[in-house]
Amino acid sequence: MLLTMRAEAFDDPNYIFSPKWDGWRIQIHKQGERIEAYTKNGRNVTAKFPELEAVTRSILAHEAILDCEGICIRDGRSIFDDFQHRGQLSDKMKIVREASAHPATFVVFDILYDGEDLTGKPLWYRMERLAEIIDPSNVLLQTATVEVQGIALKKETEKRGWEGIVAKHRDSIYKPGTRSNQWAKIKNWQQIDTVILGYRRTPQFGLIVGLNFPTVQNKPVAVVEFGFKPEEKRAFLSVAKQLHTREEKGIQWIEPRLCCRVQYLERTERHHLRIVSFKGFLFDKLPEECKWVS
Repeated sequence: MLLTMRAEAFDDPNYIFSPKWDGWRIQIHKQGERIEAYTKNGRNVTAKFPELEAVTRSILAHEAILDCEGICIRDGRSIFDDFQHRGQLSDKMKIVREASAHPATFVVFDILYDGEDLTGKPLWYRMERLAEIIDPSNVLLQTATVEVQGIALKKETEKRGWEGIVAKHRDSIYKPGTRSNQWAKIKNWQQIDTVILGYRRTPQFGLIVGLNFPTVQNKPVAVVEFGFKPEEKRAFLSVAKQLHTREEKGIQWIEPRLCCRVQYLERTERHHLRIVSFKGFLFDKLPEECKWVS
């Protein structure tokens, strides 16, 4: 079951709110002492996370199917890059080493099965059932929740630098494979001023934007594909043709003289911006003022 996007946080006595964790959506299946973990695309990733061996002790039901977010915590935040790295490993020695360096935690937010099908039960009932069968540990725990006060929780996640919040109607049933308007995500977006380094026309128009670092100038940090008005795109292309330098691999590079503001969700450890959209040109901004700030 998938979330819809909502722009603003809200308060509502009919909703349960929780932090939005930044990792991979993982479904954990337990049968007796057997544990398996699957991505939302159905890929079995059990062997990539040796921590799962301890999960059987944290699930007090003989059988269960749990809906989770697999995350790696660093400095009080879930770091997408860390879990992504863990999920891409295949060498057994590296898997063991990284399990120690970047241990995974599986944050449970729903239960689909505990010996009987629970998907037709309301969310409040499923949450109560979760609390009954989970013995929290460093590897498996139930997500924190608040009722009514979504706005206050959103502000708290902003202060902590978290991704945002999730809002779910307390009576919602679980509908696998659907995107429900009774489940919403409200994200903590950020903005930054960038230098336009080039653009591509295919497969979709996008600006290549960069930032200045202490040791590297005009380093590309994102491809911006969304948020343009047709007239903004036309105006840019008219100006950009006067700044062309070289073209390679489908990208037309230009002199770094134009700036724009972009909105993004997160900065990765490799200095890239995730989930980026265009917010407007900055005609009075100097390119050297567009800096990556730690």
